[in-house]
Amino acid sequence: MKKFTYKIKDEVGIHARPAGYLAKKSKEFESVITIEKNGKKATASKLMAVMSLGVEQGDEVTVTIEGNDEEKASVEIKKFFEENL
Repeated sequence: MKKFTYKIKDEVGIHARPAGYLAKKSKEFESVITIEKNGKKATASKLMAVMSLGVEQGDEVTVTIEGNDEEKASVEIKKFFEENL
């Protein structure tokens, strides 16, 4: 299992467009990718679940990656967060 914490920098947080891109990116991997904010969790590959977290600028989220390709997924998802959120 891989895990990292990220503080959201995007001024509108995780809104529809980046949530959609995140869901699409997450589906590229076998691993299950989960985002957690204040104890509430969502599977990253599910757009509406991610949006239901209500992640805003300045919020800190914990991303957990678990599965056969977790090493590669962790690197790529972390890069996605840094470039898009």
